[in-house]
Amino acid sequence: MTVFAIWIAEFREKALQSGISGVVLDQAFAEVSLNATVLEKDRNQPEHVTPIWDYLDRAVSKPRVDGARQALRDNLDLISSIEAKFGVEKEFLVAIWGLESNFGALRGNYPVIEALATLAYDGRRRALFEGQLLAALRIVQSGDIAAENLVGSWAGAMGHTQFMPTSYLDHAVDFDGDGRRDIWADDPADALASTAAYLAAKGWTHGLGWGGEVMLAKGFDYALANDIIAKTTKDWRRAGVTAVRSSEIPMDKLATLIAPAGARGPAFLVSQNFQTVLRYNNAQPYALAVCSLADRAAGDDATDIDWPRTDKALSPAQIKELQEILVRLNYTSDAADGMLGPQTSAAIRAYQKASGRPADGYASFELLQKLRGLDAG
Repeated sequence: MTVFAIWIAEFREKALQSGISGVVLDQAFAEVSLNATVLEKDRNQPEHVTPIWDYLDRAVSKPRVDGARQALRDNLDLISSIEAKFGVEKEFLVAIWGLESNFGALRGNYPVIEALATLAYDGRRRALFEGQLLAALRIVQSGDIAAENLVGSWAGAMGHTQFMPTSYLDHAVDFDGDGRRDIWADDPADALASTAAYLAAKGWTHGLGWGGEVMLAKGFDYALANDIIAKTTKDWRRAGVTAVRSSEIPMDKLATLIAPAGARGPAFLVSQNFQTVLRYNNAQPYALAVCSLADRAAGDDATDIDWPRTDKALSPAQIKELQEILVRLNYTSDAADGMLGPQTSAAIRAYQKASGRPADGYASFELLQKLRGLDAG
């Protein structure tokens, strides 16, 4: 018996104790083997982080915009009925559909049970993937789909809008009324409605604009450009924030200010709906892409945004080096992990404030070079 087979036997006991039937487990694991391709993809993530402007160029390209407008026309009755039921604007549903699967063209063809079992066995994120694997087995047990037809991405995301199994269990709906919550079918009805149900459950407000680009007054305190600080639009104006384009956020509504590329790049005032998109995929470039594509799908013209395109993105190794230097310079005590997050941003802000620079928390190559010089000195 292989080590992987031993792991499956041990996991099977956990699944039985969690209420998964032996019949379902027999069916689900009948043809499962360790998937080397899944392991390769997980272990060989791109070394360099894509700059946000390059990501947005691809995510909101002309072909993608044309596709979103066509998808909206082709599915207008369906998506309008979903909007009417769940209160999520149809343009945002089309935008997520386009980003997640190119409007259903790229839904993934990896066996989900096998992919999740491989990732759980590998152990790097065992608790996460064991939980997703149990959820996938519950989907099979519910009768929504047979185990052999349960396919998705190499990491287990499924269907037109790439739901993870736990999100499916919590939010998938049978919109077409056929008795199954079928997000895998060529018909996107259940998948798009499930996405709307997810966003509605996470706090989406119909009619509330996502936000827009803003100008900041000279000498603006970039410590306020932090997604944990919320003010009313009226208070942001008093603080020196001026809309470049209509933000559609009422003056009495809370908003947050973000500057994804630091003080040299653009700033955006964003509403709760933007934060809700982040609940779907917790990455600011993704949320900006969804919102921008939704605007374009609705017919808005493209706008020129002044990104600092000469900036060089940091690799995970360089991010880890930056974190290690910040530890040595006593700006943080957090362990270096090569991943940018709120702790690293706070440490960068602390250094910037102490050195009289705009405290934007932005991890740039220029910043790394300055810190290298300080560390060497």
